[in-house]
Amino acid sequence: MNYLLVFIGGGLGSLLRFGLSQSIPNTKVYLPIATLLANTIACVVFALVMSIAQNKALFSEPVKFLLLAGFCGGLSTFSTFSNETFLMLKQGLYLYACGNILFNLCLCLAVFYWFSK
Repeated sequence: MNYLLVFIGGGLGSLLRFGLSQSIPNTKVYLPIATLLANTIACVVFALVMSIAQNKALFSEPVKFLLLAGFCGGLSTFSTFSNETFLMLKQGLYLYACGNILFNLCLCLAVFYWFSK
């Protein structure tokens, strides 16, 4: 049953990630906004579920599989983030690549810090 829940959650997360990438137009700014947004939303959901689960035990193990391993796993995208950053480096856009790394890392860590209070 847990495999099915991860499968369903992963599919939903992947659909949201695809929708974000299709709805946010490419701009001349070299910050991949859709990837940053997908990773940040996944961190918000993950941190929120973990925060609530630790304090009130409102989420059962199957729901955690659906939301954490499935939805957040399907939504967050380390491979796309890495590829986009690599392409920036390959094009000599070192400042943009470093900015992309810092934005993703700092924003996602800030989300977990915020929900850990």
